[in-house]
Amino acid sequence: MKRYFIAGNWKMYKTIPEAVELASELKKELADCKEKLMIAPPFTALHSVAQVIKGSNILLGAQNMGPEESGAHTGEISVLMLKDIGVRVIILGHSERRHTYGESDALINTKVRLALKHDLEVILCVGETLEEREQGVLENVIRRQLAEGLIGVDASMLPNVTIAYEPVWAIGTGKTATPEDADSVHAFCRRVIAELYGSDIAKNLVIQYGGSVKPENVVALMTKKNVDGALVGGASLKAESFVPIAKFR
Repeated sequence: MKRYFIAGNWKMYKTIPEAVELASELKKELADCKEKLMIAPPFTALHSVAQVIKGSNILLGAQNMGPEESGAHTGEISVLMLKDIGVRVIILGHSERRHTYGESDALINTKVRLALKHDLEVILCVGETLEEREQGVLENVIRRQLAEGLIGVDASMLPNVTIAYEPVWAIGTGKTATPEDADSVHAFCRRVIAELYGSDIAKNLVIQYGGSVKPENVVALMTKKNVDGALVGGASLKAESFVPIAKFR
C-alpha cells in the first residue's frame, strides 16, 4: 500500500515552549499514524523539539540551511550543525526563499548537493507564480527548477529526494490548486524526472503538494494518482488541523 509523506513547515512561528507543546501533542496523537511524517520547527526550537520526538515516528526537519559546511557566513546554519542536533530532512528552494530572499537555482542546487552528501533527505520545492501560470510558462519554470536544482545529483541519491510542488499563488492565501491541476503538474514533474533519470526512478519519486493544504481538501488531493504527500504550512501549526491531515485515511 502506498505510504504518503506528510510534512509540516512551521515557518517563522512558535517560541521554544510553544514548539515543545505542539511537538509533544503531535507525538502523542500521531503515534499510530502509518504515513511518513516530518515537522520543521524554526531553528531556535530544533534542539528542544528533537528531544521531544526522539525515538518517535516523526522525523525532524529544517526549513533551510547554508551552502557551506563551515566558514565566515554570518547568520547561516550549516549542514553539520543541523545533523548534530538530529535533523534528518531539509526543505530547500521554498518559494519564500526563492521570491522573498532571492535564492537562485544555482544556490539551491549547491545546498541540495551538500545535504545529500551528508546523507540527509531533501525536499526540493518547485512552483510557479500566478503571473507565470497566466503567461503559459508554468512548464518552463518547473522544468528549469527541477533540472537546475538537481545538477550533479546522481541517480543513486534520488531515493533521498522528495519534490514538493507548491504553486506560489496558493501559499498562505487560502487558494488551492484543484486536485486535477495539482495532479497534472505532478505528472509533468514525473515526466521531467523520467527524462533526466529514467522512468523507473520517476515512477518511485515522491512528489508532495504544498499550497494551503487543510483537512477539508487533503483527501481530494491525496487520492490523485501522482500526489504522494503534502508539505503543509499554516495547517501544521495546530494539532487539531495537522493530525487530521496526517490521518486522512
